[in-house]
Amino acid sequence: MQLEDFLALIHPAIAIIFVWPLIGMVVNLAWQTRQRRLQSAAGSKSKIPQVVGTEHRQLGNWLTGAVVGLALLGIAYPIGKNIFANQLVSKEPFQVLFIVLMFAATIASLILLYRAKQRLWRGVFATLTGAGLVILGCQDGVFRRTNEWYWSHYYFGIIAAMLMIFSLAIVPDIYKDRSNRWRIAHTILNCVALLLFAGQGMTGTRDLLEIPLGWQEPYVYKCDFTNKTCPTPTPPAAPNPTPAQ
Repeated sequence: MQLEDFLALIHPAIAIIFVWPLIGMVVNLAWQTRQRRLQSAAGSKSKIPQVVGTEHRQLGNWLTGAVVGLALLGIAYPIGKNIFANQLVSKEPFQVLFIVLMFAATIASLILLYRAKQRLWRGVFATLTGAGLVILGCQDGVFRRTNEWYWSHYYFGIIAAMLMIFSLAIVPDIYKDRSNRWRIAHTILNCVALLLFAGQGMTGTRDLLEIPLGWQEPYVYKCDFTNKTCPTPTPPAAPNPTPAQ
């Protein structure tokens, strides 16, 4: 494996080592938080500790940052590969500068979203973070599988990241809303996000099987992916016969 092949494994490795366990912990705490709330509403004393709600919120905040960061990392690799392969640093320096600034602006918007208290600013920074993800995802080099958007690792990931950003933005409203409308919206949208995460596991595994190693690309990309055929390799030339003595 070459260096570029190892770099391609960073995104799935972080997802498996950090993000997926974090999803499991957040879901478990969410279930316990709901069960405790239902038991308290029924007038019975719950054995579930009160701290589960606080821990769910804290880990949920961590999950949002992890998912958005993982999405940025997954987008950064193909963009960077395209930049170096086509020598865009010298050919299109302003495009490269724009991409770098967009990464910086998206990360800064996410940080400011964590710090924002007023609803207006939370909406502004959530919108900027989501817009940054979409704009970066539209850059050359990113494999989107648009013809199969309903089964695309890219689109599943972007939608899941958007739902995480929205969930982070509405957290303060959940605690202020006595009608529980925000809480219900939060629950429904995160159930959808959980299904998308499951789809991410399947589509990510599929894409890892389809991505060739760097030294294999010149041959593999000559294949006809529609008809699932590859050109027959040219047989090696026969060695010259040794002249008789």
